[in-house]
Amino acid sequence: MSEDLSKKRLGRGLAALIGEIDKPATPAQQPVFSDRHVPIEFVTPNPKNPRRHFGEAELTDLAQSIREHGVVQPVVVRPAVGQQGRYEIIAGERRWRAAQRAGLTEIPVIVRDVNDRTALELAIIENVQRTDLNPVEEALGYQQLIDDHSYTQADLGQVIGKSRSHVANTLRLLKLPDVIRDMLVDGALSAGHARALVSAADPAGLAKRIVEEGLSVRQAEALAQLPAETLHEAKTTVPVEKDADTLALEKLLSDVTGMKVGIQHKNKGGEVRIAYRTLEQLDDLCRRLKH
Repeated sequence: MSEDLSKKRLGRGLAALIGEIDKPATPAQQPVFSDRHVPIEFVTPNPKNPRRHFGEAELTDLAQSIREHGVVQPVVVRPAVGQQGRYEIIAGERRWRAAQRAGLTEIPVIVRDVNDRTALELAIIENVQRTDLNPVEEALGYQQLIDDHSYTQADLGQVIGKSRSHVANTLRLLKLPDVIRDMLVDGALSAGHARALVSAADPAGLAKRIVEEGLSVRQAEALAQLPAETLHEAKTTVPVEKDADTLALEKLLSDVTGMKVGIQHKNKGGEVRIAYRTLEQLDDLCRRLKH
């Protein structure tokens, strides 16, 4: 692909790339390949697909949907190198996996003859657009485009429809230890928590505390500024932002007891605090709880 054509394609952005790749080919566009059904065993995953994790529950649900309605959106593939009649997935590996579970022997495909660079672009774009990638997979996909195809962060932002700062912050996650990356993949930590950990003196220790105490991103950012030796003793001074339901419940309990009531949610539970001003109020509360 020429440099001018590459720049032109980059300038067209996310919507154009996805729109073109998902449309059936016309004879003028692709005289050799057209839409078809192919044996499912003739289709194989792309080994460079940035998405590595497929949840069991979502595959089961999609397989059930496919049993009832079939594969609504074809899988986008390209001819496998040196394997006549076989194809490699560009976009839609989750649909292919679910179709196997559903017992399909054939799968609808859209065939596109594209190079490695474009195939990787499209795989990342589709997954990012549909939020199918976890933060680590997204970062690894960006890094692969940089390493293999000399992308800049600005180019990546233009192709995937994200800001350059989003790309840069996502790539920073690759600096984290493997144990924290695993927490990201499992969903125990959010991308916001992980970005705070990049600058922490003891990222693994702070990650453990975030999970155990259910800390917010703001709390994690505050603790990330502390030296490692004071991290475990430090109190989280940033207040937890409470949702409307929690605030309403606090008000209801305050109205019933006549005392200030605070509710704090943690990772696997929480606590209720009732503040009394006098011993008489405490005695009254004890009588109410007893009866």
